[in-house]
Amino acid sequence: MFYIVGLGNPGDEYLNTRHNSGRMVVSKLLKDLDFDDFEFNKKTNSQVSKGLIKIGRNKEEGVTLILPETFMNKSGTAISYFVKPVPKATSAKASTSRRKGLENLIVVHDDIDLALGSMKISYNKGTGGHRGLDSIIKAVKTKEFVRVRIGVSPTTLSGKIKKPMGEDKVIDFILGKFKPKELDIFKKTSKKYSQAIQTIIIEGRNKAMNLFNS
Repeated sequence: MFYIVGLGNPGDEYLNTRHNSGRMVVSKLLKDLDFDDFEFNKKTNSQVSKGLIKIGRNKEEGVTLILPETFMNKSGTAISYFVKPVPKATSAKASTSRRKGLENLIVVHDDIDLALGSMKISYNKGTGGHRGLDSIIKAVKTKEFVRVRIGVSPTTLSGKIKKPMGEDKVIDFILGKFKPKELDIFKKTSKKYSQAIQTIIIEGRNKAMNLFNS
């Protein structure tokens, strides 16, 4: 079973905000996979949809799509119901086994260090101060899981990223809504993000990195 988590904040006031990029991408993925609509799961306080993806002629992989209904900095609360915390390993062999177990967790989130329309697949990296990731790492006791980082920052004509500086400006920026032209770019590139996640599931993260991080 793969668990695909779209990070963001619940509520209509956060629709189409940069910080909700993860939720938007996973919602697009649901449509592309033709899964049933999300349903609220009271136990996990999240919107959930489950289905199967064909990964071979005679094999299918279970997939659970998750949109936490907590605010961003509490995202790990919902995820801990699906992915159990990694205990401390008592041996190198046990440690390797547990690390592989979390490769079935894919977290999709916004990243102000990437340009709007771009993406990057990462594994076992720091959070860059992203509070949703901080919460998930605290909940599952490891940072060894896959992230699909969605770019949200504008660029200059030369391609240089123009990201805000200072905590207050960063918060205002990520909680702000995409401008109409930015939203058009996001929607046009969402298909690529959806394809990247499907590739991770079907062909593995290394193949997906080679295809989508270039």
